[in-house]
Amino acid sequence: MTGVLSIRYSDEQLRNLAARARELILRTAHHVGAGHVGGSMSAADLLVSLYFDELRIDPAAPHDASRDRFVLSKGHCALGLYVVLAMRGFFDEAELTTFDQGGSRLQMHPDMTKLPGIEMSTGSLGQGLSAGVGMALGARLGGPASTSHARTFVLLGDGELQEGMTWEALHIAPRYRLGRLTAILDHNGLQQYGWPPRAGERGDRRDPWAGADLAATFGGLGWRVVDIDGNDITEIRSALARTRTADPTDPPTMIIAHTRKGAGVSFMEMSTRWHTGAPDDAQLARALAELRETTTDHGEGVPA
Repeated sequence: MTGVLSIRYSDEQLRNLAARARELILRTAHHVGAGHVGGSMSAADLLVSLYFDELRIDPAAPHDASRDRFVLSKGHCALGLYVVLAMRGFFDEAELTTFDQGGSRLQMHPDMTKLPGIEMSTGSLGQGLSAGVGMALGARLGGPASTSHARTFVLLGDGELQEGMTWEALHIAPRYRLGRLTAILDHNGLQQYGWPPRAGERGDRRDPWAGADLAATFGGLGWRVVDIDGNDITEIRSALARTRTADPTDPPTMIIAHTRKGAGVSFMEMSTRWHTGAPDDAQLARALAELRETTTDHGEGVPA
């Protein structure tokens, strides 16, 4: 496939790309006055590592049968995915200014019928892993020989662990021994709504499995479990590299990526206030200043 990356980025370059992604997330949300900022920021390092270092994809041939598949199951964080797709060359970055506008290809939730590079329309939480199981099983069972080497990645959010469809997929994937399926849990520990103790309250907004041993739970279902800091590029790359050696009939892999909601900007980190919303002028300026302090190189490996 022509989409195999010819450039090997260093950890430092990927960190710079992640900082650039966060900048574009914030600028876009500020421009249109909307967007799920917190979850997009928590996933930025994961998305950059996938699209710039791991996925076998070609922006010029987005429907190539041998491509790797990526499903954003937590579809409300489409802004983060759009930004990385633009940086990767699937469309011009200028189109980000149309986000969430009438007639735009970049709606609040991703639409596979509108934008090349989107493998699954998502938004109703809990559907993505089931779709990923189907894609991985289909790649193994049929199509051209090159398709059988395609890998499937699914990015989940904490709130999706409340959805029954997610657990059905978690149960069935190991039974099919889908070695080329990797689920990644963006485990930032916060969600927009919690279980309300009284009517009208949003309740405890921690993830519904706070305190549970998720690694033991997923491992007990038959998944190969890797536990990482999901905002650490080095750990992300190491975990993704381990999935390359999987045989098609190995168990699927679950990467539990411990992240920080709003990662990269101090006043946004681990705050439910930034699950959704847009920064004002002063907040944008403050956030961009913080991001620039963490960026070590504004040239090599970082799109302008």
